[in-house]
Amino acid sequence: MLGHYLMFNRNCAEAIKIYEKAFDAKTIEIQKYGDMPPNPAFTIPESDKELVLHARLQLDGMEIMCADSSEKSMSGDNMYVSVTTKDEAFVQKAWDVLKQDGEVYMELTSSFFAALHGSLKDKFGINWMFTVLK
Repeated sequence: MLGHYLMFNRNCAEAIKIYEKAFDAKTIEIQKYGDMPPNPAFTIPESDKELVLHARLQLDGMEIMCADSSEKSMSGDNMYVSVTTKDEAFVQKAWDVLKQDGEVYMELTSSFFAALHGSLKDKFGINWMFTVLK
């Protein structure tokens, strides 16, 4: 699945409510930072536990995903092309090509929600997010 991933500056929940109203969208999944399993390498401040870690909205047969960024993003840097699939080889090949001369934001690795997940900016300045479903 190819989609769009929008990153917000601590106001994703507010944006979701507005998008639900504007597009008659339906939130089909939402996870908060506080829902993450404890990880000493990635501690979550109490003030961030209610921020959106990942959400999926359906609107008019399409899907948009979104989250609150852990870092302040600038307009233009807050949107990703998101590739979600069960095909690990497909993702690994695309990752290996696009990371060359690019900037890796999050290494492609397993996580609590995906077999593999990672994000990068390619050499053309396009943000990509890859997820291999479990």
